[in-house]
Amino acid sequence: MTTPDGPCDAPTPAMPTSSADLAALAAAKQTLRRAVRRARSLQDVEQRAAADRERTARVLAFLAGRVGPGLTVAGYLSRPDEPGTLELVSALQATGVRVLLPVLGPAEAPLRDPDWARYAGPDRLRVAAHRITEPDTPALGGRALAEAEVIICPALGVTRRGDRLGMGAGWYDRALQHAAPEAVTVALVDDNEVFEVLPIEPWDRSIDVVATPTELFATIDPKELAE
Repeated sequence: MTTPDGPCDAPTPAMPTSSADLAALAAAKQTLRRAVRRARSLQDVEQRAAADRERTARVLAFLAGRVGPGLTVAGYLSRPDEPGTLELVSALQATGVRVLLPVLGPAEAPLRDPDWARYAGPDRLRVAAHRITEPDTPALGGRALAEAEVIICPALGVTRRGDRLGMGAGWYDRALQHAAPEAVTVALVDDNEVFEVLPIEPWDRSIDVVATPTELFATIDPKELAE
């Protein structure tokens, strides 16, 4: 799948080399996560709904010509404080796209290894760990992600070179180990969550495409930055 053209330059942060560096990065990430979540909590309902509509339209336009029974998209069902995905997931399913969603297991149980199940509509959902809604259809295992051509990931921040600030549990970093090499990863964020740089650890997985309410752009291949 072809990604849209992206910008031509961005700073390249150095990877940490010591345990002290890693500890400092982890602390910086937690501080930034709290700040982003605080900012999201201050959005009013109408502002959030309008942003969700714009993001959804941009992602659907990006996928135009590909949606249908032949396409598998891995997504997620957003929590109230996240960029909304229910409209996007519903629109994809309505066109025949096979939509896979994370399976986290019972709310009282420890977070399980990455797993996926097919979305079968709003009547086939249940509340799971971390107040996340998941399908009640049969779990397919972590390797099912290899079938997805597009993977939509949650994020608290991104950079234009593809760095992603995740939610803090490392679930997607582990899940993406099963992604097909050619799969396109997409992050949904607000405009003020596109940063110049982010604290990044060696195991953090990058993102190919970013969708905000005002733009959709391809991130920069780090190899291009070195040339």
